[in-house]
Amino acid sequence: MKFAIFNGEIIERSEAKVDVEDRGYQFGDGVYEVIRVYNGKMFTLKEHLDRFVRSSDSIGITLPYTSEHLTEMLGELIIKNKLHVGIIYMQITRGIAPRNHAFPTGNVVPNLVAYTKELTRPLESLKTGVKTILTEDIRWLRCDIKSLNLLGNILAKQKASEAGCFEAIQHRGNEVTEGSSSNIYIVKNGVLITHESNHFILKGISKDVILQACSQNGIPHEERTFSLEELEQADEVFLSSTTTEVMPIVEMDGNQVSGGAIGPITKKLQELFNQEIEKQCGKLADKLIF
Repeated sequence: MKFAIFNGEIIERSEAKVDVEDRGYQFGDGVYEVIRVYNGKMFTLKEHLDRFVRSSDSIGITLPYTSEHLTEMLGELIIKNKLHVGIIYMQITRGIAPRNHAFPTGNVVPNLVAYTKELTRPLESLKTGVKTILTEDIRWLRCDIKSLNLLGNILAKQKASEAGCFEAIQHRGNEVTEGSSSNIYIVKNGVLITHESNHFILKGISKDVILQACSQNGIPHEERTFSLEELEQADEVFLSSTTTEVMPIVEMDGNQVSGGAIGPITKKLQELFNQEIEKQCGKLADKLIF
């Protein structure tokens, strides 16, 4: 992808340079978003931009652009990079200032960067499911902010990778929170259960799509904490994220979930998620066959 957005301008990506005293580089002092693109169109764009603004406000960064201006710039970036299926990565930092833990004083301007990446849908994994491990959640207590500070998530994901697994399901003591880069769901006796949207998890945009689909299609669901025991005894387990959509989990710590089969609620939600993508972005050439 040849072009990137750098502080309001679309430039050659190779020209987008970060100063060594940018606070995002030195402190992780910033927030980010990842937006899915299908058929050259942004999926759940408003929800992503709303969360971007909310995360920025939560750490005291005032966005120098309106959501309308961001929408226009991101749309132009997709066209310039001829992106059909992939993602947009966007982040803002507090800006460039001499290194000091306290917020800088004076006229420090936030730095906004965005770029695109081609990324196909993970169709094979969506059909067969993925393996996961369980690990203690060691992150800070404001996981609702989509912060650049992802070291805890990275360590969990690396642990999963070293175990030959797709994702790490995190828990604080006996309470399951979320994956290292995903929200986690269980199904028991036909009821979908996922962690409430509080400061212990990042409220996923895909999670909102899933819960809305449940409400509109009569699928019983609850947002509440659930235990490791409930996770291990679940009839179905799956995860969701911007890039993985509704991803079945067929194994946890070497133990199969329901014999490794993908359950009916998970399959139904995959179908409904597909329908929402097509509603917003047009007919999918590559999609699951139900």
